[in-house]
Amino acid sequence: RELEILLVEDDALDVMNVRRAFKQNKLTNRIHVAQNGLEALEVLRNGSLPTRHLVLLDLNMPKMNGIEFLRELRADPNLQTTSVVVLTTSNEDRDRIEAYKLNVAGYLLKPVTFPSFVDLMAALNKYWTLVEMP
Repeated sequence: RELEILLVEDDALDVMNVRRAFKQNKLTNRIHVAQNGLEALEVLRNGSLPTRHLVLLDLNMPKMNGIEFLRELRADPNLQTTSVVVLTTSNEDRDRIEAYKLNVAGYLLKPVTFPSFVDLMAALNKYWTLVEMP
C-alpha cells in the first residue's frame, strides 16, 4: 500500500517540478492535484483517495488559500486527522506559526533551484517512510 499524494498547488510549474522531482528520485507515489483549497476539500470529501495519503499544501492560492484550507480541514470530524505537509514559498513567521497551530506535520520552503527541489522531495520521502502514516 503505497502512500498517495494530494498536491494542493495552483502553479503549473510547481506541479511539474514536484512530478519531475519524484521521477528523478524514482518515487512512484501517485500524485493527485487540486488547484486550491476548495478543490482539495472536494477530493478529500468524495473519497477518491485511498486511506493512506498525504497532503502537500501550498499556502498562496486563489479561492481558498492554504491556511483557510487547514482551518476547514481541522473543523471537519471526518478529515481532521489528515496528514498535511506545507510546501510553500512563504517564509513568514505568522504563516509558519499558524500552520503549526493547525497541526501540520511539517513546513517546507520551496527551494529556488531544481536540484535542491529534488533533494527536498527525497528528504520528504525518507520522512514519510520512517513515520507511521495512517
